[in-house]
Parts: sequence; C-alpha cells; structure tokens
Amino acid sequence: MTSHALSGTQEATMTDRPQLQRLGSLDAYRGIVMFLMMAEVLHLGRMAGAFPESVVWGFLGFHQSHVAWIGCSLHDLIQPSFSFMVGVALPFSLASRLSKGQSPGQMARHAWIRALILISLGIFLRSVHSSQTRFTFEDTLTQIGLGYGVLFWLGQRSTRTQWIALSVILVGYWVAFALYPLPGEGFDYGAVGVSADWPHLMTGFSAHWNKNSNLAWAFDAWFLNLFPSIRPFTHNGGGYATLSFIPTLATMILGLLAGSVLRGDRSSWHKVRWLLCAGALGLAAGWSLNALGICPSVKRIWTPSWTLFSGGWCFLLLAWLYALMDVGGWQKWAYWLRVFGMNSIFAYCIAHLWDGFIRSSFSIHFGEHVFETFGKNYQPLYSGACVLLVYWVILWWMARQKIFVKI
Repeated sequence: MTSHALSGTQEATMTDRPQLQRLGSLDAYRGIVMFLMMAEVLHLGRMAGAFPESVVWGFLGFHQSHVAWIGCSLHDLIQPSFSFMVGVALPFSLASRLSKGQSPGQMARHAWIRALILISLGIFLRSVHSSQTRFTFEDTLTQIGLGYGVLFWLGQRSTRTQWIALSVILVGYWVAFALYPLPGEGFDYGAVGVSADWPHLMTGFSAHWNKNSNLAWAFDAWFLNLFPSIRPFTHNGGGYATLSFIPTLATMILGLLAGSVLRGDRSSWHKVRWLLCAGALGLAAGWSLNALGICPSVKRIWTPSWTLFSGGWCFLLLAWLYALMDVGGWQKWAYWLRVFGMNSIFAYCIAHLWDGFIRSSFSIHFGEHVFETFGKNYQPLYSGACVLLVYWVILWWMARQKIFVKI
C-alpha cells in the first residue's frame, strides 16, 4: 500500500486500459476527508462556546463534533468516507498490480499484511498516551484493517456476489441486534456510562440499539477483557464497538461497487447518473429505516441504516467531484486538497502525534502568548490554524519531493 493507506492505494491508475490518467476526483475526495480530520485542531466547538450567541460558530461547532447518538453531522461522515474510499480504489489497485505481473498469491499476501499493519497501527495510535498497550479496535484504521482481507477477496468476485455480500451483512447485522435480548428492568445504565435520564435512550423495539446495552457492547464486555489492561473493560465512553467493523465492511463494499462503475465502460455521464441514483437511494433507505423505527441511524455502532445513509452521502460527493473534475476538467482548484490526500497514512499519523509538539514549538520560538494576538477568545482558532498550516506545508514538501509513506 502506498501513502493512500486509508483509501486503498496510490497506484489507482488504469494501466491495463487505454486511458492512463488518474482520476482527480479520488485524490480530491481523499483530500477533503483528510482536511476535515486534521482541521479538528481548529477547535470550532470551543469557538462556539466562546460565542454562544453566534449562529455561525454554533453551526461550525456542531459540524466539527459527533452527534450524541442518532443523527449525523459533517464530522460523522469522515470515517464512512475513509472506508468508502478504500473500496473505490480497490478495482484500480487490483488492475494496476495485475498489469505489473503480480500473481494472485502475491496480491493476497500483500492484502493480508496490509490489513495486519492497519490494525496494529490503529492500536499503536490509541496507546500513545497510555501507560501500556490499549487493545481497542474501534479506531478507523483498525476497523478498516479488520475487514480489508474480506474486501480484497470480494474485489475479485462478480458484482452479483458483491451485492449479495452487502445484503447479507446489512440484514444479518440488523437481525443479530434485533434478536439480542433487551436489558431487564434492574439494568444499571450508570455502570456502563449512561445516566438514567440520558435524553437519547430509546424505548420499544429501537431499544435494541441503545448505548452500551446492545449486542456489540456485550461482545466487547467479553472480547476486550481477553487482553491485558489497566482495569477490566465495562464500556466504551462513546458507545463505540469492535463489531462495527462488520457494517464498516458494508460501507467499503459500497465503495467497491462505485469504483467498479468508475472503472467500467459506461459513458462518463452515465457513471455520474449511476452515482447520483445510488446516493439518492442510500439516503432515502437509511432515512426511512430510521424514521419508521425499523433501525435507528447510529454512527457510533454503525447500524445498517447508518451504513446506507452515510453511504448515500459518499456516493453524492463522489458524483459531484467526478462530474466537476474528471468530466468537466476542473482540476487545478483542488490541488491544495490533494496535498492533504496524497500522503494520507502519514497525514493521519501526524494529526494524532504532532499537534502538541507543533503548538509548543510556536510558544518556544515566538513567546508563550503568541496565539493571543487576536484575543484569548480566538486563541484556539488561531493556534489551530497555525498547526494546520504546518501540517499542509510538510505534506506539500513531501509531495514535491515525491516522498510517500508506503505500507
């Protein structure tokens, strides 16, 4: 894998077809995803707190945070986009590797090694500020790694098989949650990090997907306690779960289907229409399942309705970028975004590791009040903007030097 570890490969060329150029839309999509993730350093939520009467800061703060349980913000679409782009890039990656003479065995070995490295890297990044290894598997990289081997296998199968796999995952995951028994009347929600008056607790059939009292929580209460830890695992504070890698695989399959369309023989505008229709259907299906009470749309446990709803947005964004850049030829405007995306695995790591180092470096060399130039209320925004600029300059320099971190 190349620097585009989160999206599958940087070798997404159509080397076994007459058309050899890269799809600029894929690079731009990666860049948007990486930018949104790295822009967390702007701390827009703190700006909203500093200016509570501002509609603008309130709007920006909301969309740079995750919703408490049901619903969706822009920030909630980052991880689905990571996963979706893994699938989109896979058909191009397979074609590129085949054109270079790699055998199926070589490709399979590379895919499984890649999966293991992604899992390990996710655990490592989660453990940076811990006194020992944190064996937790809800991190974006780990979730992708857990499903990547199966995705690679599906990438070499027919479209019909891929649709069947998608359906089995979504229906099977829904059935598994629906059949898991609801907690009894004496269940202590406080012991699993959920207050009794938490406003997002659901009743009736939807209660099968409540925070830290569902099938995925029960699995982690067993599975995560198999690993050494500082204290026994009882719950995840955010409600995230290991088993979410299963519906995350479904999100990657949606991307795989989109990638096959983009690499196919349809006309360019036919591809755009296909992506738009898939996006509209995904949004409608996900919204309807939630509205009808059949399956709540919860990103934190990646419910099937969330898979379809978030996948719909991914299809629509890809359709817009493909139409604008690869069909319309508007490429140059996205260069600054592509800088974020061209070294995505390195960008992901520095976003988790270098924030404090860069901030402290500014204070050391320019004074401890360097970020108070525009007043204390704007300190989080100004310091974050400086850090984000440093991130971009580093990635820009690496791209100019053709330095790409590969797995």
